[in-house]
Amino acid sequence: MAVPTRSKVAPRILIVEDEDLMRETLRDLLEAEGYEVVEARDGAALYACLERQKIDLITLDIKLDGEDGFALARDIHARRNLPIVMISGRTDVIDRVIGLELGADDYISKPFHAREVLARVRAVLRRHHVPEQRGVSVDADGAASRRYVFDGWSIDLGRRELTSPVERVVPLTAAEFNLLVVFVTRPHRVLTRESILDHLKGHAFSPFDRSVDGLIARLRRKLDDDAASPRMIKTVRGAGYVFACDVRTP
Repeated sequence: MAVPTRSKVAPRILIVEDEDLMRETLRDLLEAEGYEVVEARDGAALYACLERQKIDLITLDIKLDGEDGFALARDIHARRNLPIVMISGRTDVIDRVIGLELGADDYISKPFHAREVLARVRAVLRRHHVPEQRGVSVDADGAASRRYVFDGWSIDLGRRELTSPVERVVPLTAAEFNLLVVFVTRPHRVLTRESILDHLKGHAFSPFDRSVDGLIARLRRKLDDDAASPRMIKTVRGAGYVFACDVRTP
């Protein structure tokens, strides 16, 4: 008997922007590409949208009327594992670095080109593994969702959650989560920086914020892995890194 397939649902993008014209421009651009779009003018409307429906990606202006987009990004990252693309009229490199360090996955400066926005949104959704069919998850290699356990920790690829040995969900950025998936699916194997980048499928690294070393340092902190003497993610001098934990699939 044939197994029925789920109907495909376009990724849903939440535009957080207080300028009507800019919000309309982004909406028309994304809807023309086939995305489902919802809108919010401020933080209150943003949180209301997150409570009402599933959101796959947020575009966030960092300078909303009377609100700090950086603070909103920090709060969203603390609560949910959602990809964020910051959009701003400010071009200062420091602002870009701050936004990315707070958990944003990309940063676009105004004025922008339509193709640039679409390319960056597609790239972030791909890195975050948002599927064509809502509710179906894939891991870094495209496999069906599953769970891995290591050293008391648990990573659930379907829910995109990392749980500590004391049963606390530890928030990760999309880049940190994807890097951990690379490691848990390849334990006890030395991975060069180049191979890690390849496994991350083109994640947008830059000299400022996305170097492999910096990303690994941040992941170590999330895992309580002492940088001076790491037990989990070990540095192999002159070669790369190795995930030294035994990993099992319950």
